[in-house]
Amino acid sequence: MWPACVADCSAPIEANSPLERLSGSRRGVPDGGEPMEHEKDWMMTTESGPTGENESAPANEGAVSAPNASPPGLAEAYEKALAEKKDLYDRLLRKQAELENFRKRTQKEKEDLRQYAAENLIRSLLPTLDGFERALQHRDPSVPAAYYQGLELIYRELREVLGRAGLAPIDTAGQIFDPHLHQAVETVNAPGRREHEIVEELQRGYKLKGKLLRPAIVKVAVGGKPGQDKAGGS
Repeated sequence: MWPACVADCSAPIEANSPLERLSGSRRGVPDGGEPMEHEKDWMMTTESGPTGENESAPANEGAVSAPNASPPGLAEAYEKALAEKKDLYDRLLRKQAELENFRKRTQKEKEDLRQYAAENLIRSLLPTLDGFERALQHRDPSVPAAYYQGLELIYRELREVLGRAGLAPIDTAGQIFDPHLHQAVETVNAPGRREHEIVEELQRGYKLKGKLLRPAIVKVAVGGKPGQDKAGGS
């Protein structure tokens, strides 16, 4: 009897048979083929997952992505840093300006030092030029001419060297007296001359690079032609 049962196990179960109804009751499906209520709830819960799990996920994600609040005092610290930066920048600009002014002042002092050093040297050579001029103006007939030719050569070379250094004589011939360039030591009654016209130069005056180095010592005419300007010009 057992073998026959085993052989027929694979046979299909007839609908509405006692065996089919027994199998359906064990699965929770009553007669008629529909699942029971608690089986429906279990199936829906299994498909959708635990209640509230999917709904809370977006809220948690939003909470993680929200930015952190700024720490207290950050704005004040930022403003303070900006003020310190501006103060340091202003101080840097002032120091640079002071350095530039110091450089220019130092350069000018060096140039003035060189110019004044040359000025003192040239001023000390002016009496030598005066001596050459007097010697050449008052020649002794008993002295050989070659001697005066040598003096003229030395005098001319000395004048050229000093001229390259910036020395220039002050012109007085026929000029009107200028107190900024001339020094009058005597006045001469000269009706044929203009008022305050220079009639004679006693000592040559010089300029060094446009600056008065020594005024010319002259004689000035008075009682000249009426209507003449004292400051110059006819």
